[in-house]
Amino acid sequence: MKLWNYWRSSSAWRVRIALGLKKLPFESVAVHLLNDGGQQHQPGFVALNPSRQVPVLEVEENGKLLRLVQSMAIIEYLDERFPEPPLLPASAAERAHVRALAEVVNSGIQPLQNTAVFAELKNHGIASEPWACLFITRGLTALQQLAAPRAGAFLFGDSPTLADLYLVPQLYNARRWGVVVDAFPILTRAESNAQLLPAFAAAVPDAQPDAEKA
Repeated sequence: MKLWNYWRSSSAWRVRIALGLKKLPFESVAVHLLNDGGQQHQPGFVALNPSRQVPVLEVEENGKLLRLVQSMAIIEYLDERFPEPPLLPASAAERAHVRALAEVVNSGIQPLQNTAVFAELKNHGIASEPWACLFITRGLTALQQLAAPRAGAFLFGDSPTLADLYLVPQLYNARRWGVVVDAFPILTRAESNAQLLPAFAAAVPDAQPDAEKA
């Protein structure tokens, strides 16, 4: 497997966790989202993903080479093809709940605080930090409330699920933008438990080959 990713991309980070939990080795190909005007805009990468976003996962199946995009689609593909350990619960209702938790981050928070949005805000003279804090705080507040009834050691029960793969990178970004995450004890408890697992520890930005010093 080959993963085109960027060390600080939360979308790529989610996939790295999934690959680690499934114990699937992969080759990492760095795509710097800021250097050279953003390497994701270079023709070679655009040919891989017209959306100009990481991650892209290259995987072989039945003798065919597949290139998969979008973290949710990639992770669900991996979970279906390599079902152990499962990242979604057994029942349809519980799977819907876990997917909803992940989507609070995937579509409700992260798209509003990514590099492309910040670049556009700058073009319009809008400060990115208060913008980021507002939408991250709103999203995490909703996530805590939604998770509370069925949370355990993790966002859902006592084993990591798809939801935790989305939570951990988002809390990292929350701290970068000055959000006080101690206000969300259910979320930080799940994060702390996740960080004890090797797959989560190996996926953190600072552990990546292309990591940069602050």
